[in-house]
Amino acid sequence: MAEIKDPENTIIMETTKGQVVIELKPDLAPGHVARIKELVAERAYDGVVFHRVIEDFMAQTGDVQFGKQGGKDFNPARAGMGGSSKPDLKAEFSATSHVRGTCSMARSQMPNSANSQFFICFTDSPWLNKQYTVWGQVIEGMENIDNIKRGEPVKDPDSIVSMKIAANA
Repeated sequence: MAEIKDPENTIIMETTKGQVVIELKPDLAPGHVARIKELVAERAYDGVVFHRVIEDFMAQTGDVQFGKQGGKDFNPARAGMGGSSKPDLKAEFSATSHVRGTCSMARSQMPNSANSQFFICFTDSPWLNKQYTVWGQVIEGMENIDNIKRGEPVKDPDSIVSMKIAANA
C-alpha cells in the first residue's frame, strides 16, 4: 500500500480492475475536495460506471444520477449526462498541470458547472491546464486505471465498486 500521509484526505477507490489510491488536494480545490468527500461519505460513487474512456487521454466516471448501477435512474445510454442533486460548483482552476494520474472535475462548456463527474488522466494533458479543476492525484494503482475498458460510450463498462476515505476504511 502507498504511504498515506493524510488519511482524511486520501481516497481508496476499489474498481472492477483493482484498487486505486488517490491523494486529495484540498489546498488546490477546497470546494471540490469537500464535494468529493461528501459524495464518498454518502456512498454515491459506489457502483458508478466509467462511461467515457479515451485511449491516451482519460477515464471519466462519477455520474451518480444516470451512471450508478442499481440506482433508480441508471441508464447506460444517458450515463455522462447527469450529476448529483447538489448544486454545481464554482471553478477552482489552478496552475497545477494535468499529468498522468491527475484527478480533475468534468464539466460542461460553462466553467462553474462541475458537480459529481470526474476523470483520471492516462497521459499528460497540458491543454486542460487552468481550464478544469484538479482535486487529486493517483498515488497507487494507476495500472488498474490503465486496464479500464475503452469507449464512448463503453460497452459493458468497468465501474467503481466502492470509494472510501482512508481514515474511515
